Amino acid sequence: METKQSGPIGRPRGFDADEALERAMLVFWEHGYEGASLAVLTEAMGISAKSMYAAFGNKEELFRKALERYTEGPGGYLTRALEEPTALGVATAILAGAVRTTTRPATPPGCMGVQCALTTSDTGRAVRDLLAAWRNNGCNRVRERFQRAVDEGDLPPGTDPGLLAHYVTTLAFGIAVQATSGVGRDELQGMADAALRNWPLP
Repeated sequence: METKQSGPIGRPRGFDADEALERAMLVFWEHGYEGASLAVLTEAMGISAKSMYAAFGNKEELFRKALERYTEGPGGYLTRALEEPTALGVATAILAGAVRTTTRPATPPGCMGVQCALTTSDTGRAVRDLLAAWRNNGCNRVRERFQRAVDEGDLPPGTDPGLLAHYVTTLAFGIAVQATSGVGRDELQGMADAALRNWPLP
């Protein structure tokens, strides 16, 4: 005769971790790292602080996971842009992606990485270092792509790929700041177009 167990063994989580992380990402994106209090995060995620710690670790670890999600999701335009056949195509796609991502009506304005970097004080040094590494990684990937363009003759021989990569990524971050300030998509795209009019051609 079978006996009914009094409770489940290895009790499953009572929430969708993927959905909870998506909501945490949006909170960090809107409020910045320090502005996203534990109470605001857990309320948005629909879980208790205990469940958050059990599933994601502390706030810093949750932020790291949220930044990864942002990079692969809304920020994924960078990876796609690097696959463009020309350096000008890469730069155009990066800036157009920045404009689109930072002005979507369904998500907070601006860029999660930039927003959090601008609002993180010295007490959040680990997060500041993480965001600096995140920005540097993106810039290095663009620099490597532009170096390839120089090697292939798509950019003039005297072009400094590092300087050009900094130029494009700084423009993208500036677009994010302007979007947070309420500048509209058409105006931002106009700025991006103007910035690329003197692009070095082979």
